[in-house]
Amino acid sequence: MTSGIGAAGNPSEEDEDAGRPSAKRAQRGIQSIEVGGQLLLALGRSGVPMLLKDLAQQAGMPAAKAHPYLVSFGKLGFIEQDPATGRYQLGSQALQLGLVCLQQLNPVRLAVREMPLLSSRIGHSIALAVWGSHGPTIVHVEEAVYPLHVNLRTGSVMSLLNTATGLVFAAFLPPSIIEAMIRAEPDRIGGLSVAEARQTWRNMEPTLDEIRRRRLARVTGTPIPGINAFCAPVFDHTGKIVLAITAMGPTGTFSTDWDSPIATTVSEVADHVSERLGHRNGCAG
Repeated sequence: MTSGIGAAGNPSEEDEDAGRPSAKRAQRGIQSIEVGGQLLLALGRSGVPMLLKDLAQQAGMPAAKAHPYLVSFGKLGFIEQDPATGRYQLGSQALQLGLVCLQQLNPVRLAVREMPLLSSRIGHSIALAVWGSHGPTIVHVEEAVYPLHVNLRTGSVMSLLNTATGLVFAAFLPPSIIEAMIRAEPDRIGGLSVAEARQTWRNMEPTLDEIRRRRLARVTGTPIPGINAFCAPVFDHTGKIVLAITAMGPTGTFSTDWDSPIATTVSEVADHVSERLGHRNGCAG
């Protein structure tokens, strides 16, 4: 008799393959879970407690069909109902799952996965930066097909107020952090004295306000002549900036129009990574 266990007591290759995604056939799911899951997704999108009729409508089903699902989700702790208002909201177990998911996420790893496609789409080089002990620090560089001949590599620290990367951090980090950096390393703003650096910082507020409004910074031919750049921030679930995505290219082929395909694509990718980290538009940042 044929057994599904190999000679060493391990599952056979056929059994192991049965649990793997197959490129040749669509995986079969459980329809009732997919249907009921729409209620959880609707609550997540709403962000506020909902009445049964509104929740069912958002999930695309009649209220009578939605109610049994909500009862089951309530027993599991994924949904709670306020006894006073009758409104439904996500429950404690949904919160626990969300917290575990957030703990497992790594902003740099998530962003790095996006970089090859982003570079290919816009045709220019991409750099990822985090806030390090000396300021905005490059942690990954994705070269375009035709790489830039600039001295940019992992570990490079970017100038604070005359690079797109630095400007994004200056705009979205707490002012106290930027002021401390200026006091400690005024050369990050062009080798100025502390007093000159502070004055430059104060004069930058209109520029920083625009960056906050657009969630995008740009530079044209500075600090490297002939090189343009756009930079977009990435936020975590608390609204804190955790990463910056910068696209760079030669002035002849790199448009700096705010509504250019380059600007739009960089912003879209940064927003996508932020969303993966639990950030919701409208929260702090």
